[in-house]
Amino acid sequence: MNLPSEELDHLVVGGGPAGAMVALRLAQAGREVTLLEKERGPHHKVCGEFLSEEAVGYLARAGISARALGAAPIRFVRLHAGPRTAETSLPFAALSLSRRALDAALLDRAAEQGCRVVRGACAERIVREGDQWTARIAGGGCMRAGTVFLANGKHDLYGWHRGRGVQNDLVGFKMLWRLDSAQAGELRDWMELFLFPGGYGGLSLVEEELANLCFVLVRPAWRKFAGWDDCLRSICAAAPGLRRRMERAQPQWARPLAISPLPYGFLRRDRSPLWCVGDQAAVIPSFTGDGISMALHSASLAAQIFLAGGTPEAYQRTLAEQVGRSMALATWISRAMVTATGRRLARAGTRMLPALMRWMAASTRVPAPMVLADESGLAP
Repeated sequence: MNLPSEELDHLVVGGGPAGAMVALRLAQAGREVTLLEKERGPHHKVCGEFLSEEAVGYLARAGISARALGAAPIRFVRLHAGPRTAETSLPFAALSLSRRALDAALLDRAAEQGCRVVRGACAERIVREGDQWTARIAGGGCMRAGTVFLANGKHDLYGWHRGRGVQNDLVGFKMLWRLDSAQAGELRDWMELFLFPGGYGGLSLVEEELANLCFVLVRPAWRKFAGWDDCLRSICAAAPGLRRRMERAQPQWARPLAISPLPYGFLRRDRSPLWCVGDQAAVIPSFTGDGISMALHSASLAAQIFLAGGTPEAYQRTLAEQVGRSMALATWISRAMVTATGRRLARAGTRMLPALMRWMAASTRVPAPMVLADESGLAP
């Protein structure tokens, strides 16, 4: 997109949950803010699409009802470790909603609050020029702003490399499936998790009763396969529970969405002069179901600290203090889950798994939605 050069107060790069939420909060506080989203319209992304209790709370405070968007409820979790299965209830209420629907709703809400949303605009690089930042746009043009919030997800922006993370050898895949009525009925209210050689994944319903299969695989394991079909056959052979779900399922796309690398365990601790939110601030392993809530929390925290006159360094330090422990625990568990030893322990300890799964679900949560101060201009 060829854009004219502009002078702005606040610029947000990226229109995912983190970018839309920080833009929404700034706009609610009466700030002039422009958000750049590289895609021209709603689109799918590689994501488990799990909305924890905290994520639902942040959305509600922003005026968005996930249920009204068609989100499917999740009350139970079922873990398949080879032929063994363990089941338990979740210690909190949860929902599942596609990123296509969620991201569109958040961007619409940000626009309603006064944010200028520019679609089809991709920032190629950001450089410091005096007391301002200049974002150079692919196709021509640039935008200058006094403050920039970096919310470009797991993709690095030229010159602003995020870091490798602790577990960085994974490839992520996502495919939507249409299940038959019987299989959809059995999956309703459930999140199913599967362990298989070299990876793990999850299956749950989203809106319109489609099922989202999302999984990660270590790169050495992926290289052994002759493409997607071979990979899926192998995983189903190692995970009988998934094979049964897939027997009569109809894929909605010819090929899955994929992303690599996934920098699980990354937690920004440097002194970045930019306000980095979402996956640019922290990347928690997908099995926790806390990726979206992490994005919404980091964005809300950044907005709160910025509006109170704080610095990016203070924000990064606060976020690290709040989520460091849960991030470290989640990454340790994720690294164990892709090993043969981890799968053997899961199979051997089937009777203990329900209690362990409830403990893991409760121990890897991000902070609950904050009560924001009235003087900040943000709605509580």
